[in-house]
Amino acid sequence: MNQLQTEIAEHWKTKIMPFWSNLKDEDHGGFYGWVGNDLQINHQAPKGGIATARQLWSFSAAYRVTGEDIWREHAEHAYRFLTGHLIDREHGGMYWMVDATGETLDTSKHVYTQSFGIYALSEYYRATDDASALTLAKTLFALIESKGFNTEAPAYKEQFDRFWNEQPNEMLSENGVIADYTMNTHIHVLEAYTTLYRVWPDPQVKASLERLLGILYERVYDKNTRFLGVFFNKKWESIIDLRSFGHDIEASWLIDDALKVLGLEHHPQYAAMVTDIAYNILSAAVQADGSLMNEQEGNHVDTTRIWWVQAEAMVGFYNAYQRTRDSKFLETVERLWNYTRTHIVDSRPGGEWYWAVDENGTPDHHEMAGPWKCPYHNSRFCIELMERMG
Repeated sequence: MNQLQTEIAEHWKTKIMPFWSNLKDEDHGGFYGWVGNDLQINHQAPKGGIATARQLWSFSAAYRVTGEDIWREHAEHAYRFLTGHLIDREHGGMYWMVDATGETLDTSKHVYTQSFGIYALSEYYRATDDASALTLAKTLFALIESKGFNTEAPAYKEQFDRFWNEQPNEMLSENGVIADYTMNTHIHVLEAYTTLYRVWPDPQVKASLERLLGILYERVYDKNTRFLGVFFNKKWESIIDLRSFGHDIEASWLIDDALKVLGLEHHPQYAAMVTDIAYNILSAAVQADGSLMNEQEGNHVDTTRIWWVQAEAMVGFYNAYQRTRDSKFLETVERLWNYTRTHIVDSRPGGEWYWAVDENGTPDHHEMAGPWKCPYHNSRFCIELMERMG
């Protein structure tokens, strides 16, 4: 292994995975839902559907890659909690939030949550061959397609109540708007269906993936600016002048992953979209210190360096390097890694990655683990680069 690969693998094994492993809740199942900035675990914190799915994915992928029994045990632990407490057996789908003991707190259903359920269950099946996980993933797929897809738009809807009545999309809207459709949900449905298709190459999943690629290319991607739109109304009109640099570079490699699974790597429009997005973010958002800024709304640039943005950028730029062999992308990955390990990684004993740092490298006071901060973006970055380089 080269030095970069060795460093990333060692970091994953000795820093990231031990932190999340330490959050295993032996009393109530699942993993503790909150670690404060002071590294103190809140044993009574709620446990989110998205977080639980991301934990299941992370430990499943760790077992698939290493074959180490400890990660299979952690994956099985997460699987039991997800299937036992976060699945609505009466009305279908995954809940938004349960309490520390697994009792429901928020029965909202979001297509984004269901997509992470599919993603995690497919990876768990991929790692363990547990057929019950694939069965549940197929059920969630059918649910998204029947309840969550607007064939007229066409678009994936966002938020529902427990009974699948559509609700205002408060869960995945930001920046003062309420969006009917979001880029974020669409790229993560794509991510989920890509992994599902790997383990279940069904014609329905293939058709949905191909349709999703068309939606992203025709509705979300701006061919003039080479940015992705973020928030849209029901007419697919952008409702805010917002550019999310991290989501764009993440989307570039997720789209490419779908192309590979479908055998469409050389599709002229889609392949160009993948590399054009990467070149665009390289020029628009990478800073002299090697980091990636967060976003731009109008003329205001948010220079915060967020943990997941750096992680996804490293995968996205390495993917672009594999596609183009342009050394600029590989050099950017190396600079991003140097920045991340210097400023984003928490050097305290028992720490992991800070949520974010400012442009001077000063950490903020966000939680270290919570409903959105999970072992997903950064553990996946490590796994992706280990596998791609190896």
